Amino acid sequence: MFRRQKSLASERKKELFSQGATQFILRNDMRNFHFLSRLVLSAGPLKPTPAVKHSKKIHFEIEILDAQTKKQICILDKVTQSSTIHDVKQKLHKACPKWYPSRVGLQLECGGPFLKDHITIQSIAASSIVTLYVTDLGQQVSWTTVFLAEYTGPLLIYLLFYLRIPCIYDGKESARRLRHPVVHLACFCHCIHYIRYLLETLFVHKVSAGQTTLKNLIMICAFYWGFTSWIAYYINHPLYTPPMCEAGNHFINVMLSHPNHIGNNACFPSPNYNPFTWMFFLVSCPNYTYEIGSWISFTVMTQTLPVGIFTLLMSIQMSLWAQKKHKIYLRKFNSYIHRKSAMIPFIL
Repeated sequence: MFRRQKSLASERKKELFSQGATQFILRNDMRNFHFLSRLVLSAGPLKPTPAVKHSKKIHFEIEILDAQTKKQICILDKVTQSSTIHDVKQKLHKACPKWYPSRVGLQLECGGPFLKDHITIQSIAASSIVTLYVTDLGQQVSWTTVFLAEYTGPLLIYLLFYLRIPCIYDGKESARRLRHPVVHLACFCHCIHYIRYLLETLFVHKVSAGQTTLKNLIMICAFYWGFTSWIAYYINHPLYTPPMCEAGNHFINVMLSHPNHIGNNACFPSPNYNPFTWMFFLVSCPNYTYEIGSWISFTVMTQTLPVGIFTLLMSIQMSLWAQKKHKIYLRKFNSYIHRKSAMIPFIL
């Protein structure tokens, strides 16, 4: 009897112990579940794993045709959309070594403008096949070389005539007749004019990185050198008898070369404390105004026909350049120059 009661008591203790252990485990599980729930909620909503995008490159096929014969030269395949005209020229040179990149001009159509090297294929492509016409532009020279040759020639040529070398003038006549003061003044003004041009080309102007043809260089030099020879021959002749805008031109060119006035984010120049820059109040291209003023002054001073003809031709050319630039300025800075003239105040 005693043993039976003892076994019942021990079984009761086991049941109580098991119930306590179960409750303890349940409490721990509830605590763990509560902690886990708070952790999940604090982490926020689950973000989906971003899908890996594989960018698909678009390739073009470039058909190159001869602009003169319209015959196919080659086909350039696998040209990416980010490729430029410069890259196409390089690929063309690899496919056909006789077409040098510096001599090649590419067009979308015959007779159309030549495409700039920085233009991308994607910007001109209407389909996956692009047809371009190629032209051999001939020997190319940089614009810096063009300007240096254009200005160095007149400087040296005029000095040769000023010195009255025997192969140009009669030596006895040159020795017998003294030069008029106007001859010395004209030589000084002419030299200052082209020395200023040379210095500005080297240190002021931001010359384009592009190139031009050797034929264009020859034409430009022939014009400037030829007129200089004609002008210098008459002014420095032993029988010559005669019957300032350079500073203004220089200061305008210095102002135009400022970083604020070049590039895509350029702003229109504003006059400053320098009186020579006040011409910006009246015209949009005061550098051409001063340039023509210089040659008109030189014509009045020397009173020779060659100088007058050269001044007239330069005035016509500069008026065309000024009107072209004025139209560009009107599109970009209309609020600044809508009341200004292009080159001559209140007239042109």
